[in-house]
Amino acid sequence: MATTGRRVVVTGLGPVTPIGIGKEAFWEQTLAGYAAGEPITAFDTTGYRTTIAAQVHDFDPLRWLDGRTARHMDRFCHFAVAAACLAVEDAGLQVTEADSLRTGVVIGSGIGGSETWGQQQDTMRERGAGRVSPYFVTMMISNIAAGQVAIMFGAKGPNLSVASACATGNHALGEAFHIIRRGEADVMIAGSAEATITPLGVAGFAAMRAMTTRNDDPSHASRPFDRDRDGFLMGEGAGALVMESLDHARARGAHIYGEVAGFGMNCDAYHVTAPHPEGEGALQAMALALGAAGICPQEVDYINAHGTSTELNDLAETRAIKRLFGEHAYRLAVSSTKSQIGHLLGAAGAVEAIACLLAIQEQVLPPTVNLEHPDPECDLDYVAGKARPGRVRVALSNAFGFGGHNAVLALRRFEE
Repeated sequence: MATTGRRVVVTGLGPVTPIGIGKEAFWEQTLAGYAAGEPITAFDTTGYRTTIAAQVHDFDPLRWLDGRTARHMDRFCHFAVAAACLAVEDAGLQVTEADSLRTGVVIGSGIGGSETWGQQQDTMRERGAGRVSPYFVTMMISNIAAGQVAIMFGAKGPNLSVASACATGNHALGEAFHIIRRGEADVMIAGSAEATITPLGVAGFAAMRAMTTRNDDPSHASRPFDRDRDGFLMGEGAGALVMESLDHARARGAHIYGEVAGFGMNCDAYHVTAPHPEGEGALQAMALALGAAGICPQEVDYINAHGTSTELNDLAETRAIKRLFGEHAYRLAVSSTKSQIGHLLGAAGAVEAIACLLAIQEQVLPPTVNLEHPDPECDLDYVAGKARPGRVRVALSNAFGFGGHNAVLALRRFEE
C-alpha cells in the first residue's frame, strides 16, 4: 500500500567518487565506462593480501573549508562536506535564518573516522596518552559529518547520523525522505561518506577474505556478476542529495531530477556477513519500497544493484530480482556502479542513488563494466560493458549491509 504524505523530490546532486568529483565529472566517466582500480598510494601495502583500491584523486578540502577547520576533520568528513556543498550548489539552495529550522541534515557513515582512529592509536602507543589530540573524538565519531554540514549551512532542523554498514547511504536518504514526508522539514541535505583506505581498514576487510586480490589488474578487479570475480574492490568518497517537499521546490523554481517515491528496509536476520542465499530480505525490501511508492513491479525499468562483485551477494541479489519480478526480470535493466567506483561501503548507496537519478534524467542506462564472462546463474540484462540509451521512468537503488541490513529506494521520473 502506498504511504501518504507530502511528495519528496531531489533538486541537488553532490558526488565525490574515485571516477569524478561533481555531477558532471562523475556522469561523464560513468558513461565512458571508466573503472577506477589502482595500486594503493595512501600507505605502504607490503605484506597485504590486497594492495589495490579505488581512491579519490585531485581532492582538496580547502576548496570548501578553511585550513584550520579542515585540519580538525577526518577525511570521511572532508568528503561529506564537499558532497553537501556540491549538492547545495547544484540545487541553487540558500539556507536563510528564516528557513533554518525547516532545513535538516542526515549524513551517515558505516565506519566514521577510520584514518583518525589509526593515527591517534599510533600516537598514543608511540608517544603516550598525553599526546592524543584533543580533537580525536570530534574527528572520529561518525555523526560528526552531519553536525559539520549543519554548522556550515546553518541548518537547524532535524539532524541525525545513520550507521548500517553498506546500507548506510540508502538508510540516510530513506530517513530524510520520511522526515520531509511527515512534514518535519521542508529541505534535507542527505547522504553518506566513507574513507577506509587505511592500513587497518584494508587489513581488516582483507582478513575476512571479502576483497579482491587481483592486484596485478586493478582496473578489472571489480567485476560484478562475472564468473571470474574474487571479491569487492574497496573505494572511498561520498554522495549527498538535496531533497525537498514538492511545494518547496516549486516555490523556488528548482530543477527537479526525480521523485523519491518509496523506501523499504528490513533485516535478513540470517548471518553477520552473508546475505540470505535466496535473497529473502532483499526481495522483501524491494517489495516494501515498491509498495510504499504504489508502484507495480512491472513498472520498474532499471535496478542499480548492490552488485558487490562477491559470489554470495551477486547470486542472492539476482535470485531476489527473479523471484520478485518474474518474467519482467528479463525485461528490465540491472547494473552495478561498483564495477566502476569500487565499493564505497557506507557511502555506496548515496552515490548509486545519484547514478539512478541521472539515468532517469538522461534516459541512459549506466553500465556494468568488466562483465566479460557472466556467471551462468546471473543471466539478467546487466548492461554489460558500456552504457546505452534506455527508458528509465522508475528505478530501484539497492543497498545491503553486514548484519543483514537491507535498504531500497524507489525513484521515479517527476511528473506533475
